[in-house]
Amino acid sequence: MKTEPITRLGLIAGNGRFPFLLLDAARAQGVQVVVAAIKEETEPEMDMRAIEDPGVRVHWLSLGELSRLIETFHKEGVTRAVMAGQVKHKQIFSSIRPDWRLAKLLLNLRTRNTDMLLGAIAKVLGDEGIELVSSTAYLEPLLAKPGILTTRAPDEEEQKDIAYGRTVAQAIAAYDLGQTVVIAAQACVAVEAMEGTDATIARAGALFRTLDTPTDANSQPNSYPDSAKPANLAKSVQQPPTGEPSSTLRRSLTVVKVAKPNQDMRFDVPVIGVATIQAMQAAGATCLAIEAGKTLMFDPAAILTAANQANISIVAT
Repeated sequence: MKTEPITRLGLIAGNGRFPFLLLDAARAQGVQVVVAAIKEETEPEMDMRAIEDPGVRVHWLSLGELSRLIETFHKEGVTRAVMAGQVKHKQIFSSIRPDWRLAKLLLNLRTRNTDMLLGAIAKVLGDEGIELVSSTAYLEPLLAKPGILTTRAPDEEEQKDIAYGRTVAQAIAAYDLGQTVVIAAQACVAVEAMEGTDATIARAGALFRTLDTPTDANSQPNSYPDSAKPANLAKSVQQPPTGEPSSTLRRSLTVVKVAKPNQDMRFDVPVIGVATIQAMQAAGATCLAIEAGKTLMFDPAAILTAANQANISIVAT
């Protein structure tokens, strides 16, 4: 049985560029888009899209207004919708006021992790005749292709970190804790929780910077020129005070990002962008491993250019 083509799509828009990319892709195929813009998350420029394009209608809703979301889609004749863009998980602890429908949903949840919460919202929408479709709809070309994506391939030590990191990341992803870990010398430096990927990378970098802090009057912190590339910084051997042996561990950070074991492509799909590379460069990370076919790369050309310039290796498997 063939699925009828979507002529009108509901877009539940979170933060970042994801909603705009999906909007552009859907409009390029002649699909009318009804945007449910979340006041606490969606970029204000979404209003400009409705002004520029008569095929786009934007409705602003608060994060807690699940009933209003359903009413809006019903009035607009939306029967299929997509979630695009992050809604920070920590928002459930913020000052939002859930309406009766969302409050009931929250009270009935066994746990409030991402899968449980968004899965419950998807079921409510489905019960109301609104099918939630894959968040990669219209964006298949942006899914990472398998292979070494950058000029530089991971070296032997980075490959070891990738192998170990995947084991750890897949374990935490199975519990829906996060999808990213940062590894050094086959040790886990940071695990993602509610703060997001870039903040996790920054935390790992901050932790490693504390290792350069002098512990006594005779020791001196390592200093690196601003122009030093992260790869050079990470691979440099730490020289202790005279008479002490050098460290045998190379302080190189490898970032590993995975999909969940049973990834629901309707929401919470792994995403990387130029900001990810910038966060890695600031932290001194030299390698990024992602899952092919399950990770969205926003502006792949810009990502790879930034990574090559920073001597960061990216591999997708």
